[in-house]
Amino acid sequence: MKYLFLLCLFLALPAQSQTNHQANSYAEREDVKAFIDEMATEYSYDRMTLDALFRVTQPIPSVLKAIRPPADPGIRSWRTYRSRFVEPVRIAAGKAFMQRYANELAAAETRFGVPKEIIAAIIGIETIYGKHTGNYTTFSALTTLAFDYPPRAKLFRQELIELLLLAREENRPILSYTGSYAGALGLPQFMPSSRRKYALDFDNDGKIDLAASPVDAIGSAANFLAAHGWEKDGPIAERVTVSGDGLQALLDEGIAPQRRPSELATRQVQIQKIGAGDTATNGRLSDQPAALIDLITPDAPTEYRLGYQNFYVITRYNRSSFYAAAVMDLAEALKDSSVSQ
Repeated sequence: MKYLFLLCLFLALPAQSQTNHQANSYAEREDVKAFIDEMATEYSYDRMTLDALFRVTQPIPSVLKAIRPPADPGIRSWRTYRSRFVEPVRIAAGKAFMQRYANELAAAETRFGVPKEIIAAIIGIETIYGKHTGNYTTFSALTTLAFDYPPRAKLFRQELIELLLLAREENRPILSYTGSYAGALGLPQFMPSSRRKYALDFDNDGKIDLAASPVDAIGSAANFLAAHGWEKDGPIAERVTVSGDGLQALLDEGIAPQRRPSELATRQVQIQKIGAGDTATNGRLSDQPAALIDLITPDAPTEYRLGYQNFYVITRYNRSSFYAAAVMDLAEALKDSSVSQ
């Protein structure tokens, strides 16, 4: 551990500034001291380095404001959500991205079995291809959430540990990592734990850089999906109409694929495919285990999809059926931009 620059930074502060930092920083808190003890004992992390880091770190009110659910959340709207991500600006940017990185996307598809348009759609939804990756200092954001946001403190405390270990592994200053208010990094918005586990040097330049290398982002996003069970050439989801007395019971089973469409008649649910999909012929549903997904819009008919294994895998990236459906729809809009190799 060599973060002496932090110590120099702190010692170079004027006395009044040091006093202000000490009064408002995390270093004097007992829960932070216990965290430093844990890092030193379990991970052999340098105590002086950690103390210096926490002394120059203060809570970020905007992070806490962003993470808290709205006081009046209202009813979620699929059509409103979809319109944020499947829209002309993002589609145009996605087509340009796919054309520019056609070879790299094709290589990722060959290696991991994930369609190039799905990889591109995820990066597009996450950051508009690097346009919005976030400008929060990741250590400060995760510290704020780990120690001042009790509902999810355990999760963010673990991500703070992962960030510290990542910085040590990369021999990189901890305060040089920047990203979203929730601690997500780079074009694919990996949390530090995912960054350590799934990120790849896909451009083979000797380092992993999800912020500056779209190629690393392409390979890393594909690797994440493959590691979570992506099925090559498998269906994602199919648009359906549904009816029957067993509809709510089926929805209550959740989004993990459990039942084949052919089984649903025995559960008092009638399902009919809408249109023609890539994985069905002559209007027939792909008879693989699936889950019924409801995409609700207030004052409008609910849209339904049968989500297969690959739909569920996308929800491992972001645990929302709205998110997975938006990835699917953006990918469909981008598919025509694929360049033959």
